[in-house]
Amino acid sequence: MKSILYIIFLAAALIFCGCSGTTESTDENAEVSEHNMDEHKDDSAYASESSKKKKPASPKQQAMAMVGSNHIHIEYASPSVRGRVIWGGLVPYNRVWSTGAHKATSINFPEAVIISGNELSAGKYGFFTIPGEESWTIIFNKVWDMHLADDYQETDDVMRFEVTPEKMDEITEALTYKVESTGDNTGTISVAWEYLKISFEVTNK
Repeated sequence: MKSILYIIFLAAALIFCGCSGTTESTDENAEVSEHNMDEHKDDSAYASESSKKKKPASPKQQAMAMVGSNHIHIEYASPSVRGRVIWGGLVPYNRVWSTGAHKATSINFPEAVIISGNELSAGKYGFFTIPGEESWTIIFNKVWDMHLADDYQETDDVMRFEVTPEKMDEITEALTYKVESTGDNTGTISVAWEYLKISFEVTNK
């Protein structure tokens, strides 16, 4: 009789120990799972933060308009003033300037135009300027695919003319080009930055 009771007691003890072990294991697995979920959340937050791209200081921009049947299209990179001295500082006087940042500014005329009394054939051109304190030189160059004015050659110019800059009362923080239609076959192209603006007329040939 004592042997039977001892066996029953031993069996009950083994069952109790087994259940306790299972519970501990389950709790441990739950803690590991919860920890892994927290780590996954942290990784996801880091990936989301890393995927955010910094806004470029001089973003690519376009300006375009129909002047009659001529779709004039300008591509440029637009720097901002950001409290800097622009004229005679960041942009020196009396030097060829790409009139934008990064790559040279380009202007495309699908049809020939008349500018400053001279004909400019249809095509895509590099647009450069030489800023001066009293007047600016506008340049159309047959080479438009270059970094800034690094490869500029005066011998590649197809047109040059002078304009007088206009002083503005309000600041234009980011360099801005505009193409505007003013008539059936006429329009204006303008460039504004800081407190200055230059502009010239174009007429379809």
